[in-house]
Formats: sequence, structure tokens, C-alpha cells
Amino acid sequence: MSLKSGLASFFLLQFGSLSSSTSTSTAVRRCNFGHLRPVPPSKRAFTCLATSSPQSAEKVKISGGGRCNVTNGHCPDTKILAEHYPRGHRELRGSFFNTHGPGDTMSWFTDHGVALKIEEDGRVFPITNNSSSIVDCLLSEARERGGKTVTSVSAGVQGKFILKVEKRSVEFLEYLEADYLLIASGGSRQGYDLAVQLGHSIVDGVPSLFTFKIKDPLLSELSGLGPMLVTHWGLSGPVILRLSAWGARDLFRAGYKALLMVDFVPDLHIEDMKSILSQQKQKFAKQKVLNSCPSEFGIVKRFWKYMLDREGQYKDEFVTAGGVPLSEISLKTMESKIRPNLFFAGEVLNVDGVTGGFNFQNAWSGGYIAGTTIGELAAKAVC
Repeated sequence: MSLKSGLASFFLLQFGSLSSSTSTSTAVRRCNFGHLRPVPPSKRAFTCLATSSPQSAEKVKISGGGRCNVTNGHCPDTKILAEHYPRGHRELRGSFFNTHGPGDTMSWFTDHGVALKIEEDGRVFPITNNSSSIVDCLLSEARERGGKTVTSVSAGVQGKFILKVEKRSVEFLEYLEADYLLIASGGSRQGYDLAVQLGHSIVDGVPSLFTFKIKDPLLSELSGLGPMLVTHWGLSGPVILRLSAWGARDLFRAGYKALLMVDFVPDLHIEDMKSILSQQKQKFAKQKVLNSCPSEFGIVKRFWKYMLDREGQYKDEFVTAGGVPLSEISLKTMESKIRPNLFFAGEVLNVDGVTGGFNFQNAWSGGYIAGTTIGELAAKAVC
């Protein structure tokens, strides 16, 4: 399951009345799935959580180097925020983040006992620097609301959805007949297949946010240089991850073999560089080139040596680019335009962001909008 996994499903809140029929092996329960917005107790008989698998929080655990980059705190302008999404930047400029943005996400976690901090680059982490703070908060909320694990979903009669629920005893299976369904399954094949089964199309998924593998034994000697991190296998760091996101489909079409051009002196024009090198040659004519790196370049000697001595994709992706096209849902409600009472949120949609907390924010915002819409519909239905 990819980074924007079934996060929204942590907040699926069941409203309405309960009816059940049981046999020795099967129970069928009718429910409405909704979300965070409070509903008076008289209109809410019980709660239920649906998650796609017991490992729904695994990517949350490993994100941000194990610290969990919850959101980004440097984008109060929603139009600027939307520009951080290679797929979705046009569509997300509207009311999407106004309904539930980074500030709302931070407030939610703070209100639920998770203290957060904003780092210099805008990334937001729990003050503990441990992703377990986020995971424990989500799972605690799930348990409090009667969490269940949904192992499969199928279309029922009269527009209903049948959810198969995991039980501890293999002798007893439980099924929920839901009026509303929110698919927040991340970039999993299961979620895509279900969307197709329910009438939607899928933009084929390709990796996004990955590091670059470069076959160059000399490169490893430069480990730790700048915002573009050099590793034993190639290149990583924020600038590489952003490049992989914006170029995800082009790299896929090229078979992940490409010429990478890196400007290590972006403040100098090419003609200025030529002039500096010419002057350097005249000034230090008797010195070895290795010992006369121009100070104007601002690069360390070992990198200068590497450039004189001499030049991939490492498909361990963090995010998937692809999914249900945004043209097939309403971003104001996250409801399907093809099938009533069907909703989507997170990475199952053809939306992905660059590194910095933007993918989680897409999941939080979409989950909130979808769940709130479902809750309001369900509350009206039981009035």
C-alpha cells in the first residue's frame, strides 16, 4: 500500500439504526458510513470503522524517515498549496483545501493529544519525532469508534454495498450492508479493481517520489553533499524526489533510463562560468587543474575532483501516480459522478504531491470532505 494509503478510512463513522440477522456462520448488518462532524446522540445509534487491511498504517509508520511528515505548514494560500501536486494541481485550486487544509489537520492532531512542530522547510512532524505518535492517535480513535477490518467489498442490490468484515473466529463471518462507501485504499490494485467494478476508469499507476540509481562507483565518495543527497546507489534527497514526481510518467515511458543534468552552480550563467574558467587557467597556469577549483563555484574539492575524473531510477517508490480520474468525481463532496453514494479519497485518485507532507494532506482533506458529506447524508436519512 502506498503512502496516501487508507488514511481517510480511519474516520469512517457509522450512523443510523442497527438491524441484524444471524445464522451459525453469517451475520448481515445494515449501516450508513459517515465521518467526523458531530451528530446528536439521538440520531446516531452506533459507530463503525472500516479499514482496508490490518496494515493500513504501515506507510504512516515509515514516512518521513520514521517521523511521519503529517502536512506542510508553509502554504496558507491554497492556490500555492495546489501547485505542489504534479497530478491534480489544476483541480485542487478550488475549494478542496479551503474545506480542510493544513491548519485544520494540525488542529485535529493537537486536539487529540499530538503536539506538532513546523520545521524550517515547512514540514510538520510530531514533536516526539516518532511516527508512532500519529499511528497510535489514529488507531486509538479507531478503537474508540468500534473499529473493524474490512477484507473485501462488493456491489449489493438497490445501490447498496456489501462489506466483508474480518472476525477473530473463522466460524463466524460478518457482512455489513452499507448505504455509502468511501474507497480510501491507497495505490493498491484491490482499490483500483473495485473502482472499475463499480463503473470507474483507472489511469494506470506508475511510481512517483523515488530516488535515482546511478552506476558510478566514484559517486559514493561524495555522500552527503547538499539538498541533492549522494548515496551508495545514486542520488536522493528532496530535489531528486520532487524531480521524480514531476517527471513520473516521462521516466516510466523511458524505461527509467535517462540523462540527468544537474546544475551545481545555478546562480551563474554558462557564459560567466566559461569566463571564470578561462581566468582561472591564466591565473594558475602552472598549477594542476585538480588544485585550482574556482572559489566562485562554491563547490568542495572532492566534488571538483569527481567532475574532472569522469557520468537510473531506483523504483522503491513512496507514492503512486495514477488512479481514478478526478473528472469522474466531485471534489466538493468526493462523490462519484458515475455511481451515487460512492466516494473516493487519497491515493486511489489520480492525485500525487511532491515530498513535504503534501500527499498526507491530500488524504486528510479528501477523507474529511467525503466523510463529512456521508455523515450529513446519513443524518438526514435517519431524521
